[in-house]
Amino acid sequence: MELWEAIRGRRSVRAFLNRAVPRETIERLLEAATWAPSGGNAQTWRFVVITDPAEIRSIKIVSPGLLGDPTAVIAICQDLVQARAKGGPLGETFLAPVDAAMATQNLLLAAYAEGLGTCAIASFHRHGVSRLLKIPEGIEPILLVSLGYPAQSPPAPPRRQEGVFTFGANRE
Repeated sequence: MELWEAIRGRRSVRAFLNRAVPRETIERLLEAATWAPSGGNAQTWRFVVITDPAEIRSIKIVSPGLLGDPTAVIAICQDLVQARAKGGPLGETFLAPVDAAMATQNLLLAAYAEGLGTCAIASFHRHGVSRLLKIPEGIEPILLVSLGYPAQSPPAPPRRQEGVFTFGANRE
């Protein structure tokens, strides 16, 4: 798939087919995520993959933004202890979330190229998800990604270009 096709074609999918995503495919998506840039090359992200339907149902209870019935959910996490050790307070409070977002974008685009649907989710109870997934202290979930084969492809919403960007000090 051509890059611009993936950028323009990827959508947030919230309706999924009841068809499991193969582990090898998920592993390719995670590899794509780890190729994202990270501040100071810290690479403090951690990924927790959930494919058990009962676990996904439990996570949905504390995640109002997790809609539909995905066959997999990936918790995009950051090791905040390591982020602070490598980048100080800035590493923990700024770089870690930015790095998680860049890794997530790589994962979303790779999933689309594999014919999968995804939705990045920030609306969830962090402590609840951490507890359910038994995530160690110091590692915090930043985003959830629902993943599966799309039941439908949402249309592209319009994109505004006017007034979104400027060039240089003259703003022309």
